[in-house]
Amino acid sequence: MTRRVVVTGIGVVSPVGVGKERFWSSLTAGRSGISAIDDFDTSALRTTIAGMCRDFHPEEFFDEREMTRLDRVSQMALAATDMAVKEANLLNGDLDGFDTGVILGTGFGGQRSIEDFCGAFFSNGQGRRSAIAIPKSMYNAPSSNIAIRFKARGPNITITTACSSGANAIGQAFHIVRYGHAERVIAGGADAPVTPVVMEAWKEMRVLSTKNEPAGRACKPFSANRDGFVLAEGSGIVVLESLDSALKRGVTIHAEVLGYGSTADAAHITFPDPEGEAHAMMRALKDAGTGPEEIDYINAHGTATKLNDASETEAIKRVFGSRAYEIPVSSSKSMLGHSMGASGAIEFIATTLAVECKVIPPTINYEEADPQCDLDYVTEGCRSIGGPAGIRTAMSNSFGFGGNNAVLAVRGFSG
Repeated sequence: MTRRVVVTGIGVVSPVGVGKERFWSSLTAGRSGISAIDDFDTSALRTTIAGMCRDFHPEEFFDEREMTRLDRVSQMALAATDMAVKEANLLNGDLDGFDTGVILGTGFGGQRSIEDFCGAFFSNGQGRRSAIAIPKSMYNAPSSNIAIRFKARGPNITITTACSSGANAIGQAFHIVRYGHAERVIAGGADAPVTPVVMEAWKEMRVLSTKNEPAGRACKPFSANRDGFVLAEGSGIVVLESLDSALKRGVTIHAEVLGYGSTADAAHITFPDPEGEAHAMMRALKDAGTGPEEIDYINAHGTATKLNDASETEAIKRVFGSRAYEIPVSSSKSMLGHSMGASGAIEFIATTLAVECKVIPPTINYEEADPQCDLDYVTEGCRSIGGPAGIRTAMSNSFGFGGNNAVLAVRGFSG
């Protein structure tokens, strides 16, 4: 027996704002969250910009003692969870027990704490080594800290599939609730990878945009003059629960999760494969019990690298055929940057709000047509689609290094 699964809580920490309202108003306004990095010296880097969550102030969520024991990635994950839980009207004690799970995705874990410890280690005894570097930096620290804070004793799993981590986490949470393994799951992703070492490593791969001025126009998904992605940080958390539970509690339902598809390219560690991506989309449709003709909007992975955007466009064509040209597509990364393991979760939230509000956020910075990228990318501001023929069912794509693909299908809730 399967159960219908709905989204009842949303929390987000992003470069364009903290909280659902600020996040959504910025996206629909086409406002970029990309800016110059000022946390560390970037003089040796070709890329000096990133998507920083400048509106996130940890002291608003934690006392001084808590802040010292939490890496930034856990701080953002906990803050987003706090927002999502409150919006879902889950009060103190409501999450306590074995019927609430936590499934979180991350690509880098507590990277800042790792780099701080390594700096101290290689400083010839001059640096202070933290006694809690391991619990701060381990990949499952965010999910564990969430479970501890809210006494959620159900399944607690951390997923690391590079850029698809957050989407896979939500997909797995969806199945856990659907098949009755938990009544509700706190799910999403968090990453804080904008650090000196990570920026230097990406520099060597030559996949970051080097268009530092103006920062807000650097990320150009699907545009012929795109030159790479912009690294970012953030966290997106949703509360998924059974429809029966949500109706019984009388809470607002943002959307219904319909399907989830996950595949591996098994082809190359960094180069995308449209066949694997297409099969993930088809699996999501099959899992949703819906056909290609019912998808009204696609929130693309859309990183603004030459290979990814062309591959994703080809994958969409393989799934939707001639109808691919009729489906609005947009890339939230044009405004948010790429927050690695958090990106799929944050973009799922954008997709959920799109079907709830019947508004498609734009792909900003599109300047030149690319023959390989010839779909309807929604480049002239946000698009409102109302009425019975408007946006109802949407798809969110997330594709990661290692050929890890995750696709989520969501529908506006109508009872």
